[in-house]
Amino acid sequence: MGSAEVMVDLESDEEMHLSLSQEHKFQPLNFETSRAMPPPNISRLSELGKMERFNLFRSTYIVLIKAKINVLLPFGPLAILLHYTTRNHGWVFFFSLVGIAPLAERLGYATEQLAFFTGPTVGGLLNATFGNATEMIISIYALKNDMIRVVQQSLLGSILSNMLLVLGCAFLCGGIVHHKKVQVFSKATALVNSGLLLMAVMGILLPAVLHFTHTEVHFGKSELALSRFSSCIMLIAYASYLFFQLKIQSNLYSPIEGHEHENNSEDTADEEEVPEITLWESIGWLAVLTLYISVLSGYLVDAIQGASDSLNIPVAFISVILLPIVGNAAEHASAIMFAMKDKLDISLGVAIGSSTQISMFVIPFCVVVGWIMGKPMDLNFQLFETASLFITVLVVAFMLQEGTSNYFKGLMLVLCYLIVAASFFVHVDPSNGKSSNFLSGHKCGRHGKFWNRSNRFFLRANGFFNNLC
Repeated sequence: MGSAEVMVDLESDEEMHLSLSQEHKFQPLNFETSRAMPPPNISRLSELGKMERFNLFRSTYIVLIKAKINVLLPFGPLAILLHYTTRNHGWVFFFSLVGIAPLAERLGYATEQLAFFTGPTVGGLLNATFGNATEMIISIYALKNDMIRVVQQSLLGSILSNMLLVLGCAFLCGGIVHHKKVQVFSKATALVNSGLLLMAVMGILLPAVLHFTHTEVHFGKSELALSRFSSCIMLIAYASYLFFQLKIQSNLYSPIEGHEHENNSEDTADEEEVPEITLWESIGWLAVLTLYISVLSGYLVDAIQGASDSLNIPVAFISVILLPIVGNAAEHASAIMFAMKDKLDISLGVAIGSSTQISMFVIPFCVVVGWIMGKPMDLNFQLFETASLFITVLVVAFMLQEGTSNYFKGLMLVLCYLIVAASFFVHVDPSNGKSSNFLSGHKCGRHGKFWNRSNRFFLRANGFFNNLC
């Protein structure tokens, strides 16, 4: 063994000697080539410029033209044009709302493309931050204009629509397509999100109870202090949830074993996905889309009150129902699409995960931002709104506890959302100064006429059914 090792060492030394000699042999000093560097290739530089312009046009096509939802992009500039040419706030509100929908979807796309270059941990943080960037931008602009009730009601409406309408439509469509089997999803994910939603309900419920029971030490101030303290605790809890999800218990969020074999081909296709745009292109588009959404959100918020007056619709109904439905239409469609492909875990991530982000991150974030701006933004969402949220979370938690879904569960969730929408249509916000005018038929103009007609309709319907009995 020792001799063999010596021979190997000798052979290796010889090989090293030969390689060194060959290196010195085939690399002589050439004075002709070392005299001066050649001039830059002008044609090569022009080719690089053409490639950069081609990549710019290519990324523009992918982000702004390729997706079908981009046909709604012209509604944004039209809303800005109508804002300065007409006084019809209803059309400005409608065009702004429709124009924000494709921008929100494209913002999510740019975030997903950026996540390809950052890894799963940072990508998860990016999705958590920019997943509800549209709601955050609209809320900050409304806070700047002292429209605190619009902020509270729009965020509440996003939670209600995601938990009832989006999840219900996903269960309904998925159950109809796969009616021959029971669709299943990760029970662990549903339980963790349900616990976080119940914690959010606790944080929102206690300031409202403190206010309406008149048990606070300083009326109107103690609930604000409690809201700010609870918001900081909720942000810490959400950060812990992200760490728990991305680092500690990532195996809880893996696909179910039965579905892992059934969707093997689809999972393989998902693993082969590659980014369509580069790192700097995704960062640039993320900045451009965020800026455009912030500009368009300003026109949207400014037109809410005028749209309520011109369309004869309460501001609460616009904030709770219309804003979340149209603003998150692309997200809703993706949840339904994944449910029809029997990927309910992704649908739950879109619906319940988005509700968790809004309740545990966006709402406390708005309270902290209002604290910095000197605005009295608190967690007192009023009694009616808080009760609606509490009942909704209980209903959805009971629906998710089995880890299965069918079309009947989806139908029940959609019907529950219709009840909530009708409730907010007839609900009058007590903090609104025009609420009494809305109820009095002879003093409030259009709203009073609408209210009188509604009362006459229900009275006639009641008399009709009494005659039948």
